[in-house]
Amino acid sequence: MILLGLDLGSSSVKASLLDGASGRCLGSAFYPKQEMAITAHQAGWAEQDPGLWWENLKAAVKAAVQKAGIATADIGGIGISYQMHGLVLVDKQHQVLRPAIIWCDSRAVEIGRQAFAEIGPDTCLERLLNSPGNFTASKLKWVRDHEPEVFARIHKAMLPGDFLAMKLTGRIATTVSGLSEGIFWDFHLHKPADFLLEHYGIDPRLLPDPVPTFSVHGELLADVAGELGLTPRTKVAYRAGDQPNNAFSLNVLNPGEIAATAGTSGVVYGVSDEIKYDPQSRVNTFAHVNHAAEAARLGVLLCLNGTGILNSWLKKNVAGPGISYERMDELAATVAVGSDGLSVLPFGNGAERMLQNQDLGARFCNLNFNVHDQAHLFRAAQEGIVFAFHYGIGIMRGIGISPSVIKAGHANMFLSPIFRDTLAGVTGAAIELYDTDGAQGAARGAGVGVGYYRSFEEAFAGLRVLELIQPDGSKRDQYLAAYGRWYENLKQTIGEVA
Repeated sequence: MILLGLDLGSSSVKASLLDGASGRCLGSAFYPKQEMAITAHQAGWAEQDPGLWWENLKAAVKAAVQKAGIATADIGGIGISYQMHGLVLVDKQHQVLRPAIIWCDSRAVEIGRQAFAEIGPDTCLERLLNSPGNFTASKLKWVRDHEPEVFARIHKAMLPGDFLAMKLTGRIATTVSGLSEGIFWDFHLHKPADFLLEHYGIDPRLLPDPVPTFSVHGELLADVAGELGLTPRTKVAYRAGDQPNNAFSLNVLNPGEIAATAGTSGVVYGVSDEIKYDPQSRVNTFAHVNHAAEAARLGVLLCLNGTGILNSWLKKNVAGPGISYERMDELAATVAVGSDGLSVLPFGNGAERMLQNQDLGARFCNLNFNVHDQAHLFRAAQEGIVFAFHYGIGIMRGIGISPSVIKAGHANMFLSPIFRDTLAGVTGAAIELYDTDGAQGAARGAGVGVGYYRSFEEAFAGLRVLELIQPDGSKRDQYLAAYGRWYENLKQTIGEVA
């Protein structure tokens, strides 16, 4: 059986075709080749057109099938990974009512903060495991308050992956993992969080009904199959947010296991079997893909909005024409650990949860015109991203997630030796890199969902470590000293903003 995985990011949509028996990727493609636009009508806003996601999905699937050179009748399952925390609204005809409010949009911060205070921190943390924060539920409340004419026409409020599944199958549904990421799930009663919806004045019927993550969610519509060049009635059998799915793609399913990703945003994601939460909701706890009421599997998620987007900004605005990411890494490698005192705070992509939803903006600290050049900027940016991860991992340790090994895909920022070495050096954790990605993980998830794989162990039988990075003990003091300077700059900046 061949399995198709789809991965909707904020930059592109990727499609990968996996040979189920060997686990080998037969072909993959992504669209668009330039990053998808994010519209910001006001500072702190971020929106995308779901119709554009769909057009890019079609292009990616067709290109992946062509590369693989396969018979589409052999595709037995489709899995979906998607950017988390977004809000897509449709009417009864399944037409989109407004642009999607995506993960890095911070317009609902105050709504979530007020709900946290009014409902009560203890109730929110014990039942939602989080503050309502700037998550999907609070974004839906924002629409209710500010766009009542849109709100009145809503048939269903969905996550981005729910929208793609609807387009493929005509069926609107979601998952418990998805409801939990939107802060719609009550972990105490194991049902949608009616108490929060009532507080927000939202009818629970606006939420789709949940289906099991690994199950047949629907079958490909005939007209959609024609658009995609696929076979009608192919089963859509898995969906998950990008970070739970990234962990799944790395076979991170059991307590104590850790996954990381560093694309536009960055995440460290650890699995626990205990209902734990950060009292300040700086890291967040969601239902993992294999969570069940009788066997808890919770994903503790540290999110950093400003990761690859910082490196991308430097490439566009500082590197100059013709300088690739690889060349940026080479230049950065000419600078010593600590970037000769230059520190970068990478918080320029909206409010950061681990900073209690403060939007500090990015900062270049201690810049000296007589010392620092382009190469220093490149290295300091990568170090700053890693140091922000390290700061957040310290919060995770407080609720029992302490990494000794970090698993990641050989992609995005993990392609940079400086990034990898700095992360291993400052955390003291070994890093295992795998030749997999979110689209391949979604394909494996579909294989479980249609019953082709009888167990998770069978699904990941072919996954192998591509590269192992051990911490360099001889540079440990240098990394920690550089982190110490970075941390002092962070404290000073937080004080100035406050």
